[in-house]
Amino acid sequence: MKVILKADVKGKGKKGDLIEVSEGYGRNFLLPRGLADLATADNLNLKRQADEAQARRIALEQQNARDIAAKLKELKVEVRAKGGAGGRLFGAVTAKEISEALKAQHGIEVAKNKIVLEEPIKAFGTYMVKAKLYTEIPGEIHVQVIEA
Repeated sequence: MKVILKADVKGKGKKGDLIEVSEGYGRNFLLPRGLADLATADNLNLKRQADEAQARRIALEQQNARDIAAKLKELKVEVRAKGGAGGRLFGAVTAKEISEALKAQHGIEVAKNKIVLEEPIKAFGTYMVKAKLYTEIPGEIHVQVIEA
C-alpha cells in the first residue's frame, strides 16, 4: 500500500514522503492516527502542487537573499554608542542594535539572529560583520560605530 506521510514517522520517513508500507500497518496504524493519507490520484496531485509551491517559495527567498546581499555590500550602517576614554564603549554593540540601525537607516530588514558577531564590538571604528541571509548565501555589513 502506498501512502503519503502527513507527519514524520520514525523509521519510515518525513512529512510529505511517498512510501510503501504493509497493508496492516497502513490501515491499522498510520491512517487511524492521521499520520498518512492514501496515495490516490487526487492526493498525489495535491502533493505535486505543494512541492512545486515549496520550490517556488524557496527560489523566491533565495533571490531576495541575493538582492539583500548585493545591497549590503554598498551600504554603511552607523551605530551610535556611548563610550569612555580611549575609544572604548560602555558595553558592546549587539546584533539587535545593528539590525535596528539597518532598518532605520536603509529600510532593509535582517533578523538579529542572522547577524554573526565573531567577537563583541567594544570600541569605536569600522567593522565588517557577516550575515547569514540564507543557506550558502552570506552577506557583509559595513558597520561604523560612532559616539552618541
